[in-house]
Parts: sequence; C-alpha cells; structure tokens
Amino acid sequence: MTETLSNLFGTLSSWIWGLPLILILIGTGAWFTIRLHGLQFTKLFHALNIALIKRHSDDTEEGDVSHFQALMTALSATVGTGNIAGVATAIAAGGPGALFWMWITGLVGMATKYAEAVLAVRFRIKDHNGNMSGGPMYYISKGMGWKWMGTLFAVFASIAAFGIGNMVQSNSVADVVESAANIPTWVTGLVLMVGTGLVILGGIKSIGRVTGILVPVMIFFYVGTALLILILKYAEIPNALSLVFKHAFTPTAGFGGFVGSTVMLTIRHGVSKGIFSNESGLGSSPIAAAAARTKYPAVQALVSMTQTFIDTLIVCTLTGLVLIVTGAWQSGLTGAELTSTAFSDGVGSQFGQIIVAVGLALFAFSTLIGWSYYGEKSIEFLIGERAILPYRVVWTLVVGLGAVIKLDLVWAFADVCNGLMAFPNLIALIALTPIVVQETQRYLSRKIE
Repeated sequence: MTETLSNLFGTLSSWIWGLPLILILIGTGAWFTIRLHGLQFTKLFHALNIALIKRHSDDTEEGDVSHFQALMTALSATVGTGNIAGVATAIAAGGPGALFWMWITGLVGMATKYAEAVLAVRFRIKDHNGNMSGGPMYYISKGMGWKWMGTLFAVFASIAAFGIGNMVQSNSVADVVESAANIPTWVTGLVLMVGTGLVILGGIKSIGRVTGILVPVMIFFYVGTALLILILKYAEIPNALSLVFKHAFTPTAGFGGFVGSTVMLTIRHGVSKGIFSNESGLGSSPIAAAAARTKYPAVQALVSMTQTFIDTLIVCTLTGLVLIVTGAWQSGLTGAELTSTAFSDGVGSQFGQIIVAVGLALFAFSTLIGWSYYGEKSIEFLIGERAILPYRVVWTLVVGLGAVIKLDLVWAFADVCNGLMAFPNLIALIALTPIVVQETQRYLSRKIE
C-alpha cells in the first residue's frame, strides 16, 4: 500500500513539476521583469545596501523584525540542500550548461520574488497577539477576494512544511551525521528537537535573531571554502565558464562517468533545480517578508529579491563552478556525494567532505527553522491564533520523528503540495500586477535615502 501511494505521488510530482509549471514560473518572472523595467538589475545595489548595510533603517516602523532578519529567515528556508545536492544533481544530469539555466531562473526569479514581497507587506494584517501575518493566503483573500483559493494555498503550504520543511530536513541531517561520525539517528533527532524547540517557541522574533546569526555564518563558512577552491583552481575557471555557456545551447557528450545530455534535458534540470533552490514563485518566502518593519512594501521587496540573488547567483554558482573546475561532474556521482567529492578534490583532503557534511547539516537545520514559520502562519490562517502554540510543539516533535523514519511517501506527498502552492500564488501575482507596479512607483517617486 505504501509503495503504491509513493509511486502515485511520485507520478503526480513529476507531472506537477513538469515543463508547464516551469514555463509558467519563468514566464511570470519575465512578465515582472518587463513590467518593472528590469528593476532587479537597476536597483540591485540599492537593495543590497538596504539589506546588508542600512540593516536597521526602518526599525521604528510597524512590523516584527528588521529587513535583515526577515531576509535571513527567508534565506534560512531556501539556502539548503538545493544549494548542495540540487546543483550537483542538475549538473550531473544536464552537464555544465545547467548552471547557465539556473542563472536565468535566478535573474527572472528576482523580479517574481520582489512582486511576492510587495503584495505580502501590502496585504498583511496584525493578529490578536500584535504580530504581523501575511503571504499569498492573505493577498489572495484580500487582494483578489478569493478566500477559497487563499485557503487552498494555506492547506498546501502547511502540508508541504511538515514534509519538505521538517521531516525531510531532519532525516537528511541524521543520515549525514550517522555517515560522518557514526552517531545514531535518534540522537541527532533528539538534539535537533531541542535546538528547534528552543528557537521556534519564541516565535518570529526569536527565529529572526537566530537566523540573523546562523545564516551569515553558514553561508560564509561554505562560500569561503568554495572560493578557496576556485582560487586554487583559478587556471580552470575560464574553461569552466566556456563549458557553461557552450553546453547551455549544445548537447553535452558523454565523457568519463557522465553519460551525456540533450539541450532540453539541460534546460529542464537547470530551471527546475534553480526554482527548487530559490523558491521564487512558490509563495513561501513572502510569508517571512510580511513580518518586516517597513514603511513601504517596495523596500522590503527590494530586500527580498536579494534572497534569490544570494541563493542562486552566488551560492549555487560557486557550488557549480567547484563541480566543474575539479572535474568531479564527470565522475558519475550525483547529489551531495558529488559535491562532497568535488570539495575534497578541491582542497586535497578529507576537509572538503567535512565542509559539505557540516554545511548540509547547518543548511538543513536553518530550513527547519525557516519553514516552521511558514507552516505556522498557514495554520494560523486556517484555524486562528489558538493553534500557534500547539503547532510549535507538534512541529518540534515531528523533527525527531523525521530523523528516524523512512520518508519515501512523506517526501512524495509533500513534494506534490510544494508544487501545488505555486498555482494559486502565480494566479494572484499576475492578477495583482497593477498593485505591484503602483507600490513600486509610490516608493521610487520619493527621494531614495
């Protein structure tokens, strides 16, 4: 029975995450790129300045966390296994050209992410506890007047959260720790339960404080090692970039352990893994954006679009280049094992494997924290504030459960719900485009600070 259901949801997942959804996601990003006159390019440095330098410029405004903390919370949920295993899977199956299509996904995805955040802040509400609540379920219900579709999104998001955002992550950490240090999975599960509980029971302010420290440290830790490898292999970088651009448009011949790839396969893997990594258009990260202290929706939206830039155009790019310059992409390996091999080859020791193992553990733990907030706000929308504390307790307990059980069925079901989140969200984004443009003009017409 379990195997039958796993196969069923696996088939549904392949259909949902097929070419139609990929084209709609990319098309939505292209749509907003045109309507916003390439804002993700012209205002990128301004956005990075607000996010990383003028981090507390709006701290007197209404909201729960700073721009920086909202960004780190969203990054905690997206910078994860997709940056390590997802990039490796894309290049192992599609060749170096897959990295080019990840870049395209990131560049247009920045515009989508911007639009999501504008609407999240514009239609957010203050709940009875005095905390901000927002996201697709609110801008669908309030902006479009379609509460049934907002409810549908919240149902999909709450289910996906417990799968992809919870059990899958704790299971990944437990497996990595058991392989690297021979520590039983139940011990890792217990540690994760305690750590997660201590963070999320304090709500978004606690989550924001922790992710504000954890995310920069883990990204610096991982990115620093990747940069070191690229410095050591600097002579291979021009050839690596040449392969990326060449095989984005021409088939990749089989060589070594690599079996070869068509252009269509390269595009599909690059785009799908890019979307899996940065989540632009899926509707998850605007839930965190809605909590930011800000006067203008467009300000937090500018900050939010840097999430996709950091996730895909920096972290994924560095992972991809390390895979190519070390030649590991031709090894026949895939996933985290491929990335681990590339890092070990790059630094010439077991240190590379440790970096990937620790990076994967930290990335997965941060995803547990970030997605807990997404699921919480979805449950709150469906049931009300009374569900918040029980939800946090259940979430913490499920973290431990995920570390010790087999997840084939859970993964397949949650993956379907994760994809289904995109449809109501994308419909709302297109329908509410005039409001996105209006809020953008309202901010840009004022003197930029």
